[in-house]
Order: sequence, then C-alpha cells, then structure tokens
Amino acid sequence: RNVAFLAALMESRVRFQAVDLPAADEFTLHIMAAVAQKEASAISTRTRDALAAKKARGAQLGTPANLTQAAREKSWAAMTHNAQTNLNNRQAAQLAGLLRATGATFRAIAEQLNQSGYRTRHGKAFHPMGIQRLLPKPTQ
Repeated sequence: RNVAFLAALMESRVRFQAVDLPAADEFTLHIMAAVAQKEASAISTRTRDALAAKKARGAQLGTPANLTQAAREKSWAAMTHNAQTNLNNRQAAQLAGLLRATGATFRAIAEQLNQSGYRTRHGKAFHPMGIQRLLPKPTQ
C-alpha cells in the first residue's frame, strides 16, 4: 500500500515476487501498489468523515464503560493475575519480594532482575510498573 516503498525496493535491485501475482511485472506491481495506496487513503478519509458526522449528530464515540473506576480496577486485577501466575514471573517475584522487603524501589528491583537475567512472561526486560504489578499490594 506504499508506492514509494515498492519503488525503493525495485531501485535497490532486491529480487522479490508477489505471491498472489506471480506473473506480475514491475509496471503491474506499481499500478497495484498505487491502487492499494489510494484505497487505503479513501478508507481512512471515509472512516474519519463518518466518525465526525456521528459525533456531530450527538453520538458518543468510544466505550465510556471502559473509563469507569470499576473497569480500571478490573483491568489492573487482570494484569496483576497474569503477572503473578506466569512461571518466569513467579520466580522473579520471589527475588523481587525479598528486595522490596529490604526497602528497594521498584526501579532498583527491575534493574537487579534484568542484570540477573530474569525476563517477563513475554521475554522482555522488567520495568518498575511491571514489578509493581508483580508484587502483591500491601495490606493496611
């Protein structure tokens, strides 16, 4: 959907073949890319115009139910549950809990876990917010 990208590929002499159009030559591919780019632009314009018209009629866009305090709490609970039930996170949580008990900040805990080779359930580095979700909330 981007003619410039396709042209740059062709200029760099990268050999490629469109799987859905195996017999297409460069001219045909340029035309198809131009049509796809125009179509994407038209879809975007129509969508934007339709949403503006709907808003002008007084309709509320989005889902206000997702913005309630109850929805935020439900989201937080789901993220916390996912973080606490993953094996990688459970192992990291043990060390994080010990570090937190010594007064370490969430940032310091994240740095220590990353330096020790721990990774999140998605194989990514830990961040302070992830540590906060990983550890149980203190009871008061």
